[in-house]
Amino acid sequence: METEGARALLERAATLTLQTGNLLNWGCLRKKCPATPGEEVRDCIQKTLTEWSSKIGQDLNQEILEVLECTVAQAVEKINPEERDELKVSAKLFIVGSNSSSIRDAVDLACSALGVAQLDSVIIAPPPVEDGTVLSLEYLQPYWQELENLVQNKKIIAIGTSDLDKALLEQLYLWAQVKPSSNQVNLASCCVMPPDLTAFAKQFDIQLLTHNDPKELLCEASFQEVLQESIQNTKAHEWIPLWLLRYSVIVKSRGIIKSKGYIMQAKRNAP
Repeated sequence: METEGARALLERAATLTLQTGNLLNWGCLRKKCPATPGEEVRDCIQKTLTEWSSKIGQDLNQEILEVLECTVAQAVEKINPEERDELKVSAKLFIVGSNSSSIRDAVDLACSALGVAQLDSVIIAPPPVEDGTVLSLEYLQPYWQELENLVQNKKIIAIGTSDLDKALLEQLYLWAQVKPSSNQVNLASCCVMPPDLTAFAKQFDIQLLTHNDPKELLCEASFQEVLQESIQNTKAHEWIPLWLLRYSVIVKSRGIIKSKGYIMQAKRNAP
């Protein structure tokens, strides 16, 4: 069975870090019609896992690693330092099964994957709350403080939010040391920007952007399903996705996307 080697590695590892590399280098994805964001993520994770496991093949004598790095080597593309000033590197971070402490890991891995010292902007999607719980400032604070630390340490230049209504954005703005520079609004939930949000954003110079990401871009069940499909007989139910980061590199002068991709991390909850 061709995924035997990958399965053996997964059964002994504690953490899995997956990087798609630059999706624009993937011929197969470019031919497809643009899928929904959720379908694109699943597709990318599946293709990366399949490619990675086929490279390992049936080699059962692989070195056992605590942290598995799962990448498509030919798609990995670091930024040329000479071009760095001409490019804008942005990311959106989705916390799945972890807490605010994973934000630093995600930003460090993104910088390392792209070969840059800092990201120009990071937007954080609303962290998952339990059913029946409403997202509050108190819940957001540890996540925002972690982002502020990264701004102070010069790992990120600007930080932004997603899906905050006017009341919550105002509370965050008044409390935060490093103010949000942008707030994304999902156009599926409102075809027109709410006037109170627009007025507040204009007054405090917060850029309002639109997006079409679902509430959960990658859930635990979806990740486990993809893992099971890609690597046969693996104990997929033991793996919990911690976070997912989507990045894009844009040529400032022309507004062209030079590169985009996903980085994610999962941990194994061994019985």
